[in-house]
Amino acid sequence: MKNRNLLVAAVLVLTISLFSGCAKKEQLPGTSTTPQTTTPTTAAITTAAGSTAAGSTSAATSTADAITSASIVDNAAAFEKAISSGGTWIIAITKDLTINKDISLDGEYKNGKKDTAGKDVIQRKVALYAQDKDRKITARYTLTAPKFTINSPEASIQHGTFKGDLYVTVKNFQLVDTKVEGNVYFTTEEAKKTFKMDGDSKVTGKQEVKKT
Repeated sequence: MKNRNLLVAAVLVLTISLFSGCAKKEQLPGTSTTPQTTTPTTAAITTAAGSTAAGSTSAATSTADAITSASIVDNAAAFEKAISSGGTWIIAITKDLTINKDISLDGEYKNGKKDTAGKDVIQRKVALYAQDKDRKITARYTLTAPKFTINSPEASIQHGTFKGDLYVTVKNFQLVDTKVEGNVYFTTEEAKKTFKMDGDSKVTGKQEVKKT
């Protein structure tokens, strides 16, 4: 009788082991056995995409921060093209740039997102930095020009330094972690009233309305 009980127990243990082994091989609902990959984020485009021989790369990504294309530039001519009305909504430089003439950010751009009403979100971004896949800033750059006029609505300059005077003609312009070594002039009261800069940004000169 004792031997029979031992035999039954052994069979039960073997049966449980077999079912456990099969269960481990099955894919649970809502899980995946395929390793997940990460798409580079917006500012990481500067390090992930690099630049072409002409100094500009149009890099497409499906991340929330860069649904449409971005211009990655490393020279003055490519930068001027990227900030024109025929450019892209994100312009990222990969090194310090000096442009010895007045420049302007022109055109209205959509960032590929929708607002709560389902309308396209308007945005323009000048990125003066590089960033890795974990969104850690790896480099900051300086853009120099005598005068930089901001004509694109909902625009911002982010994470770098601009040397020169900014002229803002549109509302809701922003400085994000950016230093302006110069003045910020607004062509309208509305442009000045809606201007924003975070606690990490700094303007060394004046901030005033100056109609042109």
